[in-house]
Amino acid sequence: MSVTGKKDTAVRTQSYLERNNKSILIVLGAIILLVGGYFGYKYLVKVPENEKAVEAIAQAQQYFAADSMQLALNGDGKNAGFLKVISKYGSTPSGNLAKLYVGEAYLSLGDFNNAVKHLKDFDANGSEQTQAMVYGMLGDAYSELQKNEEAVENYKKASTTFEKNPALSSEYLYRAASLYDLMGKSKEAIELFTRLKEKYPNTERGFVADKYLGKLGAQ
Repeated sequence: MSVTGKKDTAVRTQSYLERNNKSILIVLGAIILLVGGYFGYKYLVKVPENEKAVEAIAQAQQYFAADSMQLALNGDGKNAGFLKVISKYGSTPSGNLAKLYVGEAYLSLGDFNNAVKHLKDFDANGSEQTQAMVYGMLGDAYSELQKNEEAVENYKKASTTFEKNPALSSEYLYRAASLYDLMGKSKEAIELFTRLKEKYPNTERGFVADKYLGKLGAQ
């Protein structure tokens, strides 16, 4: 494949960040509502502790939204960062939510091992859309670590976990197909690009599937 072709199909975290621009923030509100219902019962006796955790995480969330990832992770000397929230309140809903923030923060900072660690610790707690995005971020992190098999498996999981969102599912199916292409697994790449074309023809990624199938000699 030419250098240009490789660039076209490369699955990189930078592309993820450019396309999604802290996309995880879109679903954080839903997560908070979700954990409020589920954990409200499970941690009924720990309400005071969780209230403290909610207060502790607030400033870190603001730093995260402002792209101040180091402050979000480690705090500012006065306010706790996400890592301290996890350390002190890891069993609370806010402590669990902090793991998700930390995973994406480390991903954006290029610390992919720590991104994997915290994303795997996070419990999506029944939210399929959130779980799909977590699988996607794990795919990005594993791809950057050149653990391609793990990356592909997570991308494929991301593409099937929340199919009610065609844009999300098609994006992760595209990344899985592209990574197979880069790995030299043309048969598997053709299979996934074909699925992308047939299942999501009206999405951005579905529109370009033919181009990649042509490059792979499938047309």
